[in-house]
Amino acid sequence: MSNVIVIGGGAAGMMAAYAAALCGHQVKLMEQNEKLGKKIFITGKGRCNITNASDMDNLFANVMSNPKFLYSAFYTFNNEQMVGFLEEYGLKMKVERGNRVFPVSDHSSDVIATLRKALEDKNVEVFLHTKVDHLLVTEKQIKGVGLSDGREVPADAVIVATGGFSYQTTGATGDGYRFAEKTGHKLVQRTPSLVPFEIKEDWAKELQGLSLRNVSVSIYNGKKKLYEDFGEMLFTHFGVSGPLILSASGMIKAKQFENELELYIDLKPALTVEQLDKRILRDFDEAMNKQFKNAIGHLLPAKMIPVLIDLSGIDPEKKVNEISREERTGLVALMKKLPLTVTGLRGWNEAIITKGGVYVKDINPSTMESKHVQNLFFCGEVLDLDALTGGYNLQIAWSTGYLAGISVQ
Repeated sequence: MSNVIVIGGGAAGMMAAYAAALCGHQVKLMEQNEKLGKKIFITGKGRCNITNASDMDNLFANVMSNPKFLYSAFYTFNNEQMVGFLEEYGLKMKVERGNRVFPVSDHSSDVIATLRKALEDKNVEVFLHTKVDHLLVTEKQIKGVGLSDGREVPADAVIVATGGFSYQTTGATGDGYRFAEKTGHKLVQRTPSLVPFEIKEDWAKELQGLSLRNVSVSIYNGKKKLYEDFGEMLFTHFGVSGPLILSASGMIKAKQFENELELYIDLKPALTVEQLDKRILRDFDEAMNKQFKNAIGHLLPAKMIPVLIDLSGIDPEKKVNEISREERTGLVALMKKLPLTVTGLRGWNEAIITKGGVYVKDINPSTMESKHVQNLFFCGEVLDLDALTGGYNLQIAWSTGYLAGISVQ
């Protein structure tokens, strides 16, 4: 039996503490906040997208950084085991669109309460308002932790589960990166990910609150296509957000955002240019004597009509039967390829996760143990691992946390 300290009471930390205690170790879980699971509380818009119920191939396909590193972690503790674990402690779950798993109650607080119950069941000691300042290491062997109040707490093993920089209101300080660097681990540049885009065009801000469904978005750097997908997006007071945009931020390499990028929205992806032209012609035929501004209501959300009219350059008062073929062709082109300019990403406070972190080649993927310091483990978002939205990032936390916990000797 070992004395184990887990630093960080988030998803990975709670799971690591549970798994270590499950193996018979004495576990202390140290959290700087006033409660456990602050970030879990706000995930999935407060509902907590616990994991994704798809098969293993799909889990790996949705991991953007270092999926091969997760082989042992995912196969040791997979999505089905996570669901089974929570059910065992009384949490009922449901599967929604895209195989996203949520608690039936739709309250993330129920997920946190279930995890706390599991920790209590395994006699994990939880220390809140407890900030670890540094690791105690002697001759490449972990000896414990030094707290910010000056106390030193000895341990046979330490698991770092401090998370990333994202959602800093939850207390994300990046301490784990400092611990890693001071103990000889390389760091991969950290950038916000699964984060909205800032847009140059003022008209985008006029559409604040408008959600577009069943649209296609493509993003280019010059002639190079960086991303294309179909789904849902949202206009905001600073630019664009929503599932399509967040996924794009996860898939496009951070350095690409050093330049302005072109983003195009296909408002009618189910129709070819020719089909859309015929559809508009039909609408125009039915509204021959109407003004242009009153003739395109069937095609677009009401909020978007003034913006598109303005961008089309067609006089809104013009009678439909006076609109030229060139003007109609321009309107079709605009609806198939509505252009926006991405000027950058929103900051850490709006990022769901951190891209980058502790270099995974410094960590043993079979145990999550450091290759530089014996009995020091890392798990969760502090590592250079990130995935798309849909429950995949939390599954990384559960799997790596569990593997770190059971690997303590």
